[in-house]
Amino acid sequence: MDIVIGCDHAGFDLKEQIRRFLMEDLGYKVEDRGVFSRDSVDYPQIAHDVASLVSKGRFPYGILICGTGIGMSIVANRYKGVRAALCHNIYTAQLSRMHNDANILAMGGRVIGVGLAQEMVAVFLSTSFEGGRHKRRIEQID
Repeated sequence: MDIVIGCDHAGFDLKEQIRRFLMEDLGYKVEDRGVFSRDSVDYPQIAHDVASLVSKGRFPYGILICGTGIGMSIVANRYKGVRAALCHNIYTAQLSRMHNDANILAMGGRVIGVGLAQEMVAVFLSTSFEGGRHKRRIEQID
């Protein structure tokens, strides 16, 4: 499976760790939409890029990382069909998939460490949507 990932300067270090984890440990093909250094950038540009690709169906899942994850998730959720979940722990990453059918995981590079972020990514990508009453609720969003 392919996954798209993006970050701003505050999420660069964590993005690099997660990108390698996805490819080397989980076997994903990763489309890295940047950034590629710690030089300051405007996070909305990256969030628009990643969310647009998920919204259009080019990728089933995306990962966005900025300082807190807040800005990225706000931008991504403006796209039809995108359900970006800002998560800070394994439980919220799991429930974002089970109950909300989230398709973008947003994280904060200044908020969580690499080990926790890797566990969150693994859980996010391996958890299925439960459907049922949750499907009805998701249909009410768009």
